Amino acid sequence: MSKKYLYKFHEGDKEMKSLLGGKGANLAEMTKIGLPVPPGVIISTQACKDYYRDGQKLPEGLKDQILEHIAYLESVTGKGFGDSKNPLLVSVRSGAAVSMPGMMDTILNLGLNDETVKGLARITNDERFAFDCYRRFITMYSDVVMGIEHVAFESILRTYKKKLEIEHDHELTPDDLKMIIQEFKSMLRIKHGSEFPQDPKEQLINAVEAVFKSWQNSRAILYRKLHKIPDSLGTAVNIQSMVFGNMGVKSGTGVAFTRNPSTGVKELYGEYLVNAQGEDVVAGIRTPQPIEKLKEEMPDAYKQFIDTSKLLEKHYKDMQDIEFTIENSKLYILQTRNGKKTAAAAIRIAVDLVREGLITKEEAVGRIDITQLDQLLHPTIDITTNYEVIARGLPASPGAAVGEIVFDADEAESMGKEGINVILVRNETTPDDLNGIVGAQGILTSRGGMTSHAAVVARGMGKPCVCGCDELDIDMEREKLRIGNKIFSRGDIITIDGSTGNVIEGEVPLLVPTLSKEFQTILEWADEIRTLGVRANADNPEDAAKAREFGAKGIGLCRTEHMFMGPERLPIVQKMILSSNDDERKAALEKLLPIQQEDFYGILKAMQGYPVTIRLLDPPLHEFLPNREELIEEIVKLRCLGGSEEELREKEALFAKVKALSESNPMLGHRGCRLGITFPEIYATQVEAVFRAAVQLAKEGVKTVPEIEIPLVMDVNELSTLKEVVDQVAVSVFAEEGVSVEYTVGTMIEVPRACATAGEIAQIADFFSFGTNDLTQTCFGFSRDDAEGKFLHSYLEKKIINENPFVVLDRAGVGRLMEMAVTKGRASREDLLIGICGEHGGDPSSIEYCYQIGLDFVSCSPYRVPVARLAAAQAALRHSN
Repeated sequence: MSKKYLYKFHEGDKEMKSLLGGKGANLAEMTKIGLPVPPGVIISTQACKDYYRDGQKLPEGLKDQILEHIAYLESVTGKGFGDSKNPLLVSVRSGAAVSMPGMMDTILNLGLNDETVKGLARITNDERFAFDCYRRFITMYSDVVMGIEHVAFESILRTYKKKLEIEHDHELTPDDLKMIIQEFKSMLRIKHGSEFPQDPKEQLINAVEAVFKSWQNSRAILYRKLHKIPDSLGTAVNIQSMVFGNMGVKSGTGVAFTRNPSTGVKELYGEYLVNAQGEDVVAGIRTPQPIEKLKEEMPDAYKQFIDTSKLLEKHYKDMQDIEFTIENSKLYILQTRNGKKTAAAAIRIAVDLVREGLITKEEAVGRIDITQLDQLLHPTIDITTNYEVIARGLPASPGAAVGEIVFDADEAESMGKEGINVILVRNETTPDDLNGIVGAQGILTSRGGMTSHAAVVARGMGKPCVCGCDELDIDMEREKLRIGNKIFSRGDIITIDGSTGNVIEGEVPLLVPTLSKEFQTILEWADEIRTLGVRANADNPEDAAKAREFGAKGIGLCRTEHMFMGPERLPIVQKMILSSNDDERKAALEKLLPIQQEDFYGILKAMQGYPVTIRLLDPPLHEFLPNREELIEEIVKLRCLGGSEEELREKEALFAKVKALSESNPMLGHRGCRLGITFPEIYATQVEAVFRAAVQLAKEGVKTVPEIEIPLVMDVNELSTLKEVVDQVAVSVFAEEGVSVEYTVGTMIEVPRACATAGEIAQIADFFSFGTNDLTQTCFGFSRDDAEGKFLHSYLEKKIINENPFVVLDRAGVGRLMEMAVTKGRASREDLLIGICGEHGGDPSSIEYCYQIGLDFVSCSPYRVPVARLAAAQAALRHSN
């Protein structure tokens, strides 16, 4: 007996997403709660999995089950599939468990052929409508199933409309449409070498297989890769009896959200087209009307839709994205799902739903998509500057972007990878443009509405988008853009504002946004839930202040080497490095002392009593000296062109020092604590600057909590040697100043041996902080720069590894080392403070792992602090049991 592959709508519900896909499960759920859903059936995701398991061959029994369920649809609709008198027509849609732009385009009106189209004309008493459906079906089916791009059909259509001097499709007469259909079929014979299929059963089976194949198309693969969706899920297929929005002025189709997906405001938000089919709205071929206007044109249908929207939102407890069709004033719901929204909208909606009593605070915190939160830090237009708005479109996705005009998606992708800011300009985008949208800073289209492909995808990615800007006259072949009397070429700079729909000539200054009240509320709720502390990586008072603004409770990493740079400081540092004896080195260090003290004063003061982990000098000394190759060039020029002897001797001496300090593998060379042991006076000076700054603040009544961090320790003896230096300086400074402050001494765990000997190191250390960048490098044996620049992309493409280990913490290797260090460290010292300060401290997956292995805090860049706060709360919610 073959597997059960098909399910009637009434056999499923919203809990069956993995089997029926998101669309199918929601269609089943809407049917279950009594909404006006056209009847249909769902082919399960298991059929798709088996299709690929069997070598891209339809699984045994599937065809028979499809035909059995078509008979079921015939019985409930009273229509016949292929019946020339009363034909049953269906739509075929893909539907993965996770919503996935880039899958197969919908096929509508399947079941039409040269005979059934006449039957449709008779029962509707509308020949124009019937043949319009047929020409649409031929276009969709040929594109999706037969591989003939829809632009070929659009070209024929445009030629006819131009010849007939008409603008809109609905102005075509039945005879016009019949001629166009014949042209379509002729072109198909030439391009495909075969006739358009007339057997509805053949049409349906081929369409189902096309859905399965679309699971592995390049667009779908790219989307899954971007959003970390497993390839193994497969897609379901939804077969639904057709209702028609193109049966005249009392019919229409649309897409609407129960709340504003850009802002989160509680208002019906969407658009519709009269006398149209669903694909007309999302394809952006015609610019639709706002949903409010439906109240004037079809008041009864509008009221039905308002009532249905309220019911769906209350049932699903989230903003709904609803597709609907009105056939002769009767409303049908074709699809509902939790709507994609901007991060700002998601946060506002979550907060509002709590206040409306629909969800709890915990549910609100748990449902925020952390990967979207970076959107909230996107720049906005500086309205205090002068700029010229040259066009206005629809504000489809908030935020602002500046970039070079690019018309081609592949070019946008390649330029984006090179770090060039571009704005992708198109008449309308299609799923084929996904790579270009990823690479661009923003998207600008001349056609389409707020629910067009460009708008939906841009909002999901948090990229600014302006749609439906009909002032644009785009010449794709010549790569020119005309706006009024102005002509722009590829490479010209424009600014777009996705919050207002403005298109602006040239570059406009952008501002970093602040957190909304709703976002602050969500973060406050997250702070009530989380147990993992959140600190920030900050190297100056400005970053420390920004970290406090975003809610950091301390600094987990202050990299003191950054304080050695700059035109005033670097010469002093170089003198210190080039010193030929201890006295010269100390003289240079004495000049650095007050500079560093001022830095530490500002940072400690900005934290106002929160802990500040100060890492002593880590990089090798040669990094502060001039580039070796550049020095060679300068020396050669001085010798060849007859420069002064004194300058030549200085350059040669400097080159000799650079050469002496150069290392074969600096990452594993003379750096970190090894530098401090060789030149203890360097660390002593830094520590003195910290303590003098802390004492100065103590005298001013400001509490400080300095944590002195010794980098790159691999043995307890390294730490004990340098802790002694720290303690000696503390005793000296406190005695001289007559004031003492509390401090701790710990280490950054960055090499595997430190993890293996963590028990011994913890006997000396007050705290551990994992430096996971270096720990990843030493665990993998990868140099990060070389790996990311040369071979890591191949490892990811070939799935040798699933994630970039420098972005997402490698739990199997690096994570095991961390677990070892935590276990051994806490066994020696129960009160050992343990955190993480590498870049992984801002990655949600890595934060979750840190929570699971019992760390006390994570530390990340200031702008990632809100992300870390929310991620820590979600980790607590997921693992609280």
